[in-house]
Order: sequence, then C-alpha cells, then structure tokens
Amino acid sequence: MTRTYEPAATPEDIARLFVERANARDADGLAELYAPDAVLAYPPGSVTVGREAIREVLAGMLEHAPLPFPVEEPLPTIRYGDLALTSTRPADGTGGRVQVARRRPDGAWERVIDRPETPAG
Repeated sequence: MTRTYEPAATPEDIARLFVERANARDADGLAELYAPDAVLAYPPGSVTVGREAIREVLAGMLEHAPLPFPVEEPLPTIRYGDLALTSTRPADGTGGRVQVARRRPDGAWERVIDRPETPAG
C-alpha cells in the first residue's frame, strides 16, 4: 500500500511539512518533499542526488537526530514564476538554511536544491 502525503501548497509549506515528518521519523515522507532529481548538500561536504538517495541519507540522519526538530523562523520567500528561494534562520545558530523549490504541473511545490547547513560568518 502506497501512502499519500499532504502536498506542499506553497513553498513555505515545505519547511513545516519537513519538521512534521522528521519528528515522526518518516524518511519516506521527507523524500516526497523532493523532486525525483533533486540535489541535497548533505551530509556536510557532500552532495546527494535523487529522491531515493536523499531518502537514504535522511533515514540515516533521523536515526541519530535528537527530536523534536524545532520549527524555525522563515525568512521572506523570493519567487520567480514556478521557482522559489526559501530560507530559515536556524534555531541552532549554524548560519542559514536555503532551498530552491519548484511548482509541479499539479500545483504542489517540491524542493529541487536544498542546502540545510550554511556556515555562519
């Protein structure tokens, strides 16, 4: 049975859904927030390409992550047509988190580029 996940109706919804699914330790749900060919700059110093590879990396992260993940303060979204640049101010003070989202033909938004950890300074 395939689970149906709530789609991101706006680019900003992705961060909320990420936190909800991470706190539920749902790696499959997290992966559904990414495009099939998405790029994730994680683990630090690495690049992970493709939804399935991203799912595996996030599953590993969830095994070791302290929960709950906090909801972080969103910064203003910048949109250009079907693309959006989103970011949050990290609760752990690590610098910034930046993502590029794309609107799919069905109207839902998904991440295509994700840099979850940008060093401060």
